[in-house]
Amino acid sequence: MAVSVDEAMSTGPVRDHTPPARRFGGRGRSVLEIALLTVLAVVMLFPVLWMIETSIKENRDVYAIPAKFFDFTVTLDHFKDVFVASSGRSALSASFLNSVVVAGVSTVLATVLGVPAAWAYSRFAVKAKKDQLFFILSTRFMPPVVVVIPIFLMYRQVGLIDTKLGLILIYTAFNVPFTIWMMKGFVDEVPAEYEDAAMLDGYTRLQAFWRFTLPLLLPGIAATAVFALIFSWNEFVFAIFLTSSDDVRTAPPAIAGLIGGTTVDWGLVAAASVVFALPVLVFAYLVRKHLVAGVTLGAVRR
Repeated sequence: MAVSVDEAMSTGPVRDHTPPARRFGGRGRSVLEIALLTVLAVVMLFPVLWMIETSIKENRDVYAIPAKFFDFTVTLDHFKDVFVASSGRSALSASFLNSVVVAGVSTVLATVLGVPAAWAYSRFAVKAKKDQLFFILSTRFMPPVVVVIPIFLMYRQVGLIDTKLGLILIYTAFNVPFTIWMMKGFVDEVPAEYEDAAMLDGYTRLQAFWRFTLPLLLPGIAATAVFALIFSWNEFVFAIFLTSSDDVRTAPPAIAGLIGGTTVDWGLVAAASVVFALPVLVFAYLVRKHLVAGVTLGAVRR
């Protein structure tokens, strides 16, 4: 059977009729975006890569002029010095352990206190709720250096200077407002009808929260805990003003104490910084699935 030319052309392969200039413009924009992102990644990651490289260099390569980027001798002596005490300096491992205890306990306490408070503000008609929430948030407006002197004087009166308990309490106090505000947004995303249906089945309100609402909040709790842990882990002002002994001092002031005097062992400083960054990275990696889900939980509203 004969086929007309129009029919043959209509059944042929579909061709892209987009103008060449437009196709080139889209491809060029993609190349430009990739180039800009690559430059940004290099700028952001270069200090980290330089820190890691410095931590595994021998001292003569650390201070070499011009700087050696590839042709240097690899050594792990700086990491050994982090965990072994030397003359006139205690081991930094004790400070890292103090940071783990203080940051971990304060994060747990802030989460345990903040999650029920956020649930209460989300579910109940609290008098002057907005004013209370604003007051809670306002406690984070002031930088720590503004309140460190009054807190120091108060701690001196009650005997909390140079104690882990003192650091845990102040870190918890600063993390609870952040936890309440962040978790309230997550609780708002969970329908209250789940709890109402559970109470119709005979559960109390607290049982309904524990059995039905709390499991749905795990991604938000993980995201909140990561940010609270980062604040406690990196906090410097309270740690340096409220502690003085090596038995209590956390890692940030201990690492800062390495810089000073006539010479600075930059290899040791870099190795200590690498070790200090690992626990938070490991924790964030372990909860990465909950962290991504928690960050995106409030992206789409009902």
